[in-house]
Amino acid sequence: MEINTRFTRRAIIVFTLVIVGIVGYNTYLFYNQLKDNERDKMQIFAKALQEMAETSTDELGTDQSPLIIEVIRSNTTTPLILYTHKGDSYDLSNIPEGAQLSRAEIERMVEQFKQTNSPIETRFEGEVLNTIYYGNAPIINKVKYYPLAILLVILLFVGFIYFFYQTTKSAEQNKLWAGMAKETAHQIGTPLSSLVGWTEILKSENTNPAYIAEIEKDIRRLQTITERFSKVGSKPNLEERDVVKETQLAYDYLKARTSKLINFQLDLPQKKIPVMLNEQLFGWTVENLVKNGIDAMKGKGTISIEISEQPKTVTIHITDTGKGIPKRDFKKIFTPGFTTKKRGWGLGLSLAKRIIEEYHEGNIRVLKSQPDVGTTMEIQLKRL
Repeated sequence: MEINTRFTRRAIIVFTLVIVGIVGYNTYLFYNQLKDNERDKMQIFAKALQEMAETSTDELGTDQSPLIIEVIRSNTTTPLILYTHKGDSYDLSNIPEGAQLSRAEIERMVEQFKQTNSPIETRFEGEVLNTIYYGNAPIINKVKYYPLAILLVILLFVGFIYFFYQTTKSAEQNKLWAGMAKETAHQIGTPLSSLVGWTEILKSENTNPAYIAEIEKDIRRLQTITERFSKVGSKPNLEERDVVKETQLAYDYLKARTSKLINFQLDLPQKKIPVMLNEQLFGWTVENLVKNGIDAMKGKGTISIEISEQPKTVTIHITDTGKGIPKRDFKKIFTPGFTTKKRGWGLGLSLAKRIIEEYHEGNIRVLKSQPDVGTTMEIQLKRL
């Protein structure tokens, strides 16, 4: 499937480049042909001016040829500036508001036209009578930018296809992860029911109550995990909860079951901060972030949990002293399947992002990270 996807992407890129290349090359040929035609037209225009100059000096004093006059008048598209050397004057044609331009502005336009097209001179008896400066006709300017317009349209089309593909792929992944989570909850449920039954049998056999109490703790934990997995893929119920208390509960659970080599530091406000929460999913998120931090520290270091409040939000910072996250991976780590571990499916942080952003309408991100210094993850929730 992955091979087919890569082949499809490459095929789309190659096809796009081929189309743009063909369009660009043909447009280039068409553009040059138009420029040549424009040049020929200006050459004819210059020839007509020269013929007019020769006719005006005819001893018989004949009138100007109607054909010559028609040729001169036929230019209705090409912007043109005719400089008459004898009178040191400029005549403008097909230039909007040309009559309102000062001489300095006309001369600046002459320089622009000289860079666009080579001027054409008309001569009579070895003397330069006129110099024709001309720009590009509107059709030439349009053709000039036509390949860019085609490229933009193709890029937009490819971008739309890519966005559609990514959205579809993300939806399929979400369905897959949700299906896996629900199936996991279902699979855990069967042995869990048996464990509850065996616990009751152990009670009747006068087993040490301390042992039974520990087993019941783990059973309750498994029940919590089962409920968490069963909620993935469906909109959970949110209730007004104290985020300080819920964070404290997650902290207490993790501290009791974590190696003594991990130093926990907790900085919580000494008051309630109410938010809309699903306590099980929120606790799961905190546990995921803490466990990731412990993995990054390779089982030895400091985990800090801090809660601060703002007028409209509450912020939870979870900091580790691990190996850090490269800046290029700040967003990638939340992508389903992305992991830097040798084991694992890369689902923890993607589920955490979904829980916080989709279910709780909050925000989760990597606040900061430095190699071999540590990482700070940030959760923001709306407070009531």
